[in-house]
Amino acid sequence: MCGITGFVDFNKKTSLPVLKEMTDALYHRGPDDAGYEVYENSTSLIGFGQRRLSILDLSPLGHQPMHSGDYIVNFNGEIYNFKEIRKELEEKGYSFVSWSDTEVILKGYDCWGIDVVNKFIGMFAIVLYDKKLQQIILIRDRAGVKPLYYHWKNDLFLFGSELKSFYKHPSFQKEIDINSLSLFLQYSYIPGQHCIFKNSFKLLPGHFLTIDLKTKEQKTHKYWDVFDYYNKPKLNITDEEAVEQTDSILKKAYEYRMVADVPVGIFLSGGYDSSSVAALLQTGRTERLKTFTIGFHENEFNEAPEAKKIAEYLGTDHTEWYLTAKEAGEVLPLLPEIYDEPFADNSTVPTVLVSKLARQQVKVALSADGGDEIFGGYNKFNQAERFTTQIPNSLQSIISGGMSLINPAYIPYFNNKYNFTTRYEKMKLIWKSHDPVQAVKYISQYITESETESFLAKPFKHYHTFFEDGHFLEKNDGVVNRLLAIDYKTFLVDNNLVKVDRATMSVSLEGREPMLDQNVVEFTASLPSSFKIRNGVNKWLLKEVVHKYIPKELMERPKRPFIAPLMVWFKDELKEQLQYYLSAGSLRKSGVFNPEPIVRLRDDYLKGKKINYQKLWHVLIFQLWYNRWIEKL
Repeated sequence: MCGITGFVDFNKKTSLPVLKEMTDALYHRGPDDAGYEVYENSTSLIGFGQRRLSILDLSPLGHQPMHSGDYIVNFNGEIYNFKEIRKELEEKGYSFVSWSDTEVILKGYDCWGIDVVNKFIGMFAIVLYDKKLQQIILIRDRAGVKPLYYHWKNDLFLFGSELKSFYKHPSFQKEIDINSLSLFLQYSYIPGQHCIFKNSFKLLPGHFLTIDLKTKEQKTHKYWDVFDYYNKPKLNITDEEAVEQTDSILKKAYEYRMVADVPVGIFLSGGYDSSSVAALLQTGRTERLKTFTIGFHENEFNEAPEAKKIAEYLGTDHTEWYLTAKEAGEVLPLLPEIYDEPFADNSTVPTVLVSKLARQQVKVALSADGGDEIFGGYNKFNQAERFTTQIPNSLQSIISGGMSLINPAYIPYFNNKYNFTTRYEKMKLIWKSHDPVQAVKYISQYITESETESFLAKPFKHYHTFFEDGHFLEKNDGVVNRLLAIDYKTFLVDNNLVKVDRATMSVSLEGREPMLDQNVVEFTASLPSSFKIRNGVNKWLLKEVVHKYIPKELMERPKRPFIAPLMVWFKDELKEQLQYYLSAGSLRKSGVFNPEPIVRLRDDYLKGKKINYQKLWHVLIFQLWYNRWIEKL
């Protein structure tokens, strides 16, 4: 695990000192070692920089950038099955000098070329320099666990694990992309390949990008797509077979994530996802696994007591930390440093702090992200299906048309309900679309497009996102599987995985995602929708697996989201920050906002009106980010 960055400079102007600055901006991702190298060929200068967090082969033999023959690699992540691949290569005559997975990548590429990526089980962002082909190749793992940004302008190509490495290059221009900003305001994250800056992008999961050093030509190739597995014919198996096979596949995936030469722990919320990880790994082990939980003093947000009961039942070595508003307030100014692209998931604060808690005892932590997306855990799936399938399309059109004629602000009684105007607009759009995939899109928006238009001082155009790709999914198995496929490529990748990667790496902790093993994802995608949501029961299949290890009565309780109680804190401890950063003067500094509707929303919220605080949180996060990365630099 580490942070990687570098450049391909066809102008031949970027120096080694600049590369060192870019690399050391990622010190938190790898405090154990550093490597900086610049290579020159006839057309360009190439720089590879790496900060290393030593997890496998702690010796200097794991140092990067690593060379082998005509190939050089810069690598962030873990190849969990590297020992199996290594054995296969040894049988073909390859020899090794280290026990690192990095060397396996190089020798595997020498043997199979780019097809080696199909052998990898893991999380990875890889940049390869192939001197023979005169190519640079960027590769990102199937799920998108590891980030990989790139920037291309004026014959300069930059790449990096985080944007903050780009800030150190003198030619990088921080031009805000208003179209990406509009997406951030709507969703709390920037989806797909888009980035807050112009000429900057994220390499999509399951893709690799090649740069021809002779012609400067760039091509993006897809090597894996979750849609392909959702579009396959569904398996015809019994409930018992599904439970047993899921149990077996999960167990193998979870055990792979225990491969390390350093201590490993587990984030435990007490829900089904994290409990499945703890249960399947602790069962049959004599040593007690370390588990970690964040709690809140506000009972409606607190899952810590349930997590503690699960830990006691399984016999883990459990640690918990009850978070106060004061501690949250201390983290708030750090968020722009940690998330150097605007990012407003409302569980960033507890995720950062549970990472800090775990890092005191372990160097690797397993996080159970993906369970809701692959097993059907979110209520939005039920809502999207119910809203679009239980009313005839013709009636939906009539209702939507009628709603367009009425201003929701003038509807008595309802106009005083929580977030009513936004919900009204969403339902109007859902019934106009008749499409459950579009319904999930609108449900996922905290701020609608029309409201975003009022917030922004400049017009924006709509960028394509995977929410618009529902037509690529087969409609042969009800609705749920299509919704899971879309959520996998949107909310999971660009919200949940970003949240955990940046939070864990901010304290030099490696976060691993055992539920996102490709074999788990491919198998569950092949199952009918009824195994995910059955008779209104979400995560039916995962629950059946977990109940083999933990009594149902310990697990069955209302689902609580893992979020900080910001709606409480904003009216008390964090009120001053909300008023300052969302004042008209502060909002005008960036030149992107129209202050009036935002200030009005802030004041209505503080007066106790039924306003969705998340809207204000999005704007506040952008303001904090702008203050850190634009104003202060």
